[in-house]
Amino acid sequence: MTRSAPMTPRTDRIVVVGAALLDGGRLLAARRSAPADLAGRWELPGGKVEPGEGPEDALVRELREELGIDAEPVERVPGEWPLRAPYVLRVWTARLCPGSPEPRPLQDHDELRWLAPAEIWDVAWLDQDVPAVRAVAPHLTAGIH
Repeated sequence: MTRSAPMTPRTDRIVVVGAALLDGGRLLAARRSAPADLAGRWELPGGKVEPGEGPEDALVRELREELGIDAEPVERVPGEWPLRAPYVLRVWTARLCPGSPEPRPLQDHDELRWLAPAEIWDVAWLDQDVPAVRAVAPHLTAGIH
């Protein structure tokens, strides 16, 4: 009788955190300036979770690095969306901390836009962000932030 290998948790995926940064019923979109194949398209800001870092901590760090803001995660948006292998996107709603400066594009972005619910689809989202934005849209109309 042969024995099968023990089950181990999947470690072949790298989590990318995205922020559905909400303020006054609006969602922040960031236009990519790099890399070249993504430039000009819009995304939810965020980035990779580093080894030993929790996803909420990564979200706070990424927003500080990319936008120069202090923000706090509010709640995880249900779902996980595949990016280019081995990456997967997980999204949290987030809000600016009191006293935080206004967001500004610092890394990999050249423009930011606050989008009201009726404007969500006025920008050309990255294909991989579209399902996440669809999942976030009810938070805008419900006024959750």
